[in-house]
Parts: sequence; C-alpha cells; structure tokens
Amino acid sequence: MSSTAPSLLRRTPLYECHVAAGAKLVDFAGWEMPIQYEGVLEEHMAVRETCGIFDVSHMGQIETSGADALALLQRLLSNDVAKIAPGGGGGGGGGAQYSVLCREDGGVLDDLFTYRLDSDRYLTVTNASNHVRDLAWFAAHALELPDVQVEDRIEDWAMLAVQGPLAREMVQAISDSPLPVRMTAETRRLAGRETLVCGSGYTGEDGVELLCAPEDAPALWDDIVRRGAVPAGLGARDTLRLEACFHLYGNDLSVERGPIEAGLGWCCKEDTGFIGSEAVREARLSEPAQRLVAFAIDGPGIARQGNPIVGGGEVTSGTYSPCLRTGIGLAYVPSQSAEVGTELEVDVRGKMRPAVVKDKPLYRKGS
Repeated sequence: MSSTAPSLLRRTPLYECHVAAGAKLVDFAGWEMPIQYEGVLEEHMAVRETCGIFDVSHMGQIETSGADALALLQRLLSNDVAKIAPGGGGGGGGGAQYSVLCREDGGVLDDLFTYRLDSDRYLTVTNASNHVRDLAWFAAHALELPDVQVEDRIEDWAMLAVQGPLAREMVQAISDSPLPVRMTAETRRLAGRETLVCGSGYTGEDGVELLCAPEDAPALWDDIVRRGAVPAGLGARDTLRLEACFHLYGNDLSVERGPIEAGLGWCCKEDTGFIGSEAVREARLSEPAQRLVAFAIDGPGIARQGNPIVGGGEVTSGTYSPCLRTGIGLAYVPSQSAEVGTELEVDVRGKMRPAVVKDKPLYRKGS
C-alpha cells in the first residue's frame, strides 16, 4: 500500500514504519492499523519466546489533575484509586491500576488503566473505540467539582508495547536508569528520548508499555526492532490476550453486561461510591444469570464471536491458540454451567463443537 494514498482513517506516528515493514493494514476503530506483518503465528510465538513490539498509539489518553483529581477518579472508576501509590523512584510517576467505568445500572462503558504521574496528576488509558465517549463522561462529571482539570492527551502521546521474556532486557539497554517494576510507571530517557515507561501489558508476558512524544516514536521503534524485537500486529495481540483471558471491550465487555458477571469483581470496590457501585453490590450479593467463562474446543473447530452455546449463552471471543494448539475462547454461559470442567456444545456455523470450561488463564508459562 502506498504511504501517499489518501485515507479517511487516522494514522499513528508509526504508520510509515508499518508500511516499510510490509504490514497488512486494516481499519480498526477508525485507525489504519497493522493486523499482521510476517504472520499472526510467527508474531504470537515471538512474544511468547523472545520479544514482540506493538504499535498501540490508537489507544486514548485522558489526564486528570488538580486538588480534586482523586475525588473525580474515585467517583468514576470502579477500583480504589487512593490505593495507587505515589512514585518513589526519582523518575516521577507512581503506581498503575486496572478498573472499569460503569453507568448507574452497572453496565460497563470501558475498561481502563490509570497511572499516577504525580501527587495530583493521573493518566488514564482508554480503548480506541470508546475514547470520545469516555472523555465526555470524565468532562461532564468534572463539572461537579471545583478544582479538577480533564485534558484530552491523545494527540500528545504515541504508545508502544514491548512484550515478551526479553522485552525488559531490550528496553533496559537503551534506558538511562533501571526500568520501573510491574504495575508502576515512571519517566525514563530511552536512547535520549523522554518516555513514560509503564510496567503493564496485554499479552500475559512480562514487558513494558512506552508513552513518548509522537515525533520520537519512529526512532524509538527502530531502536528496539534493531535489538531484536519482532513487529507484531493486532492479530497476534488478540490471540495473546485470549490465551491470557484478558477482556476485549465490545466483545467480552459492554454496557449490557456488568463487571460481576464478567468476572471483574476483583477490580470493583463498592465502598468508594463509584457510579454504578450500588448495582454492582447488588449483583455481587445475588447470583448473576450468566458468567463469563474461558473454554477450549475439544477437537477440531474454532468458535467465533456470536456463536451460540447449546442450552443458553454465547461466545464473545474465539480464536485458535498457537500455544495450546486448539480452539479457545470466552463465553457468557448460564451460571450453573460456569464451573471448571463443565462440558459445553458450541454451534459453529451449524456444526456442534464440544468444548470444556477451563481455568483462567488458559495459557500459563511452563505448563
């Protein structure tokens, strides 16, 4: 594809890097993004065995600051934001935390990562398809507080995910000081470029996510690729996150579902009084009609989103697992069918495929 061809899709600062690497580009949430380079299988296994690098610059960022920043985030986010520790490593930053954003009825608007940048500054990373809605939600509720600023930072950051057993080693080689540990974020200089280094990821492997100035992203990408990181696209990102049983908004999470049935009660702290907390508390105290489970197909066949399950329920995500070498997925099933070991039947385009409810995550290192 010519890099000069007109496009109605948004492009990340790494677009030219993807074109040069021969990426197959697709429309993802209005962005022209690489679905794969050499192939999903090869990219998936690179992340599991060595190191892969992803462009995730399509993700959104919202900065919340001011004396009432914590109060706003406690009102919006399901987790206890007060538990995000301030930084202590001399590089600014602080802790990181996963949460969901709920409506009053408990329906999930998005799932988010929030990083503490300073005593009263936080950066929340949104899903690309939800960024505009999330930003409006943050801004509307900020009007209720006297001293809080909500800023859209999507144009100010590019975001790279470097994931795999060798990921930290490769990034450490160009860092001016030790990288922050898992679930923390601190500023570092990587090959001379100021970067927010976050000990997080979406693959089930160790690694970091890097937020840098858009103009610095191509050189940073090239530096890490030269050290052996394999460019990986959205296809491998999906197979990796499914093996790890990480949720994908629009598939496994939606406004029609609450966090308890989605298995995300662990990131909901109702005592903080977040929007939707009463509905979540009620769901926690009662048995939801359905629960989200992980499953593996017993035999041939690959389930896909929307495939019905005999007796009730529906597949929300499905793929072929390169590590487990079988079809895997996530599905909402009646609560009485959610126990590990329960046998299911999935209707895959008219063919009944036997499946078994499995422990999460489906893939464990060394298993």
